[in-house]
Amino acid sequence: MFKNTNQGYGWVAIGLHWISAITVIGLFAVGFWMVELTYYSKWYQVAPHWHKSIGLMLLLATVIRIAWKQLNPKVSKAAEHKAWEQKAASIAHGLIYMLLFTIMVSGILISTADGRGILVFDWFELPSPGLLFGKEQLFENQADIAGLIHQYAAYSLIALVVVHGAGAIKHHFVDKDNTLKRMLRPE
Repeated sequence: MFKNTNQGYGWVAIGLHWISAITVIGLFAVGFWMVELTYYSKWYQVAPHWHKSIGLMLLLATVIRIAWKQLNPKVSKAAEHKAWEQKAASIAHGLIYMLLFTIMVSGILISTADGRGILVFDWFELPSPGLLFGKEQLFENQADIAGLIHQYAAYSLIALVVVHGAGAIKHHFVDKDNTLKRMLRPE
């Protein structure tokens, strides 16, 4: 029940999916709210610290999720899905992972553009990637360029998440198949 089978997802994959979904939506909401904070807000320092820390934990969870996916049997596609639906789902899942990594890497580049590392929940510090090359920034205007990428990738991801969720709801209520049920409990 913990591992995936050819017929369905196990508890680990299901848990990682929903933790990731809730975290992505939460980080988007907090990020959207954070850009309006002023220097005098009590959240000006606290919110970015939590946003970065949770974002880096999501990066770790995403790497674990991909590794788990590779170590488990491939869950077969639902036979009742049309070929175009299977292709669209495959493309959407690939784009979701690509956007997640784009957002997380750009977030790291924003936060380390001044050469400082990222303190994660006061547990450890992720060093600045620039320090690997003996400089503060990896490229000119790192914070601004990475910030734009971070913003547009986040908007794109949320749009794709809405489409992904709408597809699952359509399969559940219109097609009445087990697409959504497969991600709610092991079969």
